[in-house]
Amino acid sequence: MKRKEKVRLIALPKIEDTRGNLTFFEADNHLPFSIQRVYWVYDVPGDKERGGHAFKSSHEVIIALSGSFDVECYDGNSHKTFNLRRSYNALYVPPMNWRKLTNFSTNSLALIASSSLFDSSDYIYSKEELPENV
Repeated sequence: MKRKEKVRLIALPKIEDTRGNLTFFEADNHLPFSIQRVYWVYDVPGDKERGGHAFKSSHEVIIALSGSFDVECYDGNSHKTFNLRRSYNALYVPPMNWRKLTNFSTNSLALIASSSLFDSSDYIYSKEELPENV
């Protein structure tokens, strides 16, 4: 069986300037996939969660453009939590890795870039459905 890719942080370019900083990403250059869809999550009350699923084939990167939040991940064997609070760090979530966004700060804004268009049949809502990581 093919080894599953790991969830990992990707450092995005950060252009520092006295007028303000600039960060960007380019598909097929900074990200390990071509972008098909971009969406954002905002106005989430601090005690609420978003996500709580994995994808069978879609890749994602998650970026905290404003504020902070945690991304709880599970690969079939172990759990790991990433605190996103810097807009120059992107969390890469490959297929078959369950993720849930929690602990949203006031005015937080999560940007998500996906390798595919929305397809409800690509979702896995139960961690128990994930195969163990090989």
